[in-house]
Amino acid sequence: MSQETTTRKATHAGSWYSASQRELEDSLNQWLSAGQPSSDAPPAKALIAPHAGFSYSGATAAFAYSHVRPDVVDTVFVLGPSHHVFLDSCALTACALYETPLGDLTVDLKIVKDLQSTNQFTQMSLSTDEDEHSIEMHLPYIKAVMDKKSNGSYSIVPILVGALTPAKSALYGRILSPYLAQTNTLFVVSSDFCHWGSRFNYTPQNPPTPIHQHIEALDREAMALIERLDIAGFSAYLARTKNTICGRHPISLLLQTVAAVAMRQSTESMQNHSGFELQFVRYTQSSRVTRVTDSSVSYASGVLYSL
Repeated sequence: MSQETTTRKATHAGSWYSASQRELEDSLNQWLSAGQPSSDAPPAKALIAPHAGFSYSGATAAFAYSHVRPDVVDTVFVLGPSHHVFLDSCALTACALYETPLGDLTVDLKIVKDLQSTNQFTQMSLSTDEDEHSIEMHLPYIKAVMDKKSNGSYSIVPILVGALTPAKSALYGRILSPYLAQTNTLFVVSSDFCHWGSRFNYTPQNPPTPIHQHIEALDREAMALIERLDIAGFSAYLARTKNTICGRHPISLLLQTVAAVAMRQSTESMQNHSGFELQFVRYTQSSRVTRVTDSSVSYASGVLYSL
């Protein structure tokens, strides 16, 4: 089957989130209404948002997606970590359409082809694509928000991000930087934060109590570094704490892409120079851990603005 006719099925619908169009729309609209930003908030240039089942993190993700202004976006790049296969690169989809219970999303095949032409990207198999949840969990939100666009069509560019070295992350950042620099793109970075508990192999010895406050402090240290767009600081933090932020590589790639845009702009006319500001707007935990034997996952929503 050619790429032009291949559809990635919504394999997690009915388990991780509702397969019912009406139920899903009702949930998304309710969460988006609760997460509305102030009227003077600028449009989002990039989002960091969670990818757990919607009963756990759907409401948190809404605080990021409510900052999207669909009429200024034509292309949505979705960067998700790989949970099931090992990658030391980034992989592109082999599909032309992504199914959701709200309708299909169209892949920008021209951009996919242009990225393939760099010879730096591999291609996901259909089974890898459909097994992975980190990208799929953002598609209903993208569909719900972007279908409000009143000035034309839009497309998506799904990218599976592997375990990148700092040098490779910088390389992909340079490749993606022209797209982030465009005024009509939105980047979505898929990540949960701390996964605490033995089932996640993360139970540091003798943690301060109450443990859920320690987890939040641990996450907020990372969030502060990300807000400062501090690539080296975030990398050092991960090495020191081993915090189980599953989207650490997509987050690092976003930071590298921002840095590459800034570098490009510094060599061009300052007349068109703009900076970036990143703010986290919501933080939650799946449960309040009080014992080392408990488990939880943290969720954070962040928004990158172009100034």
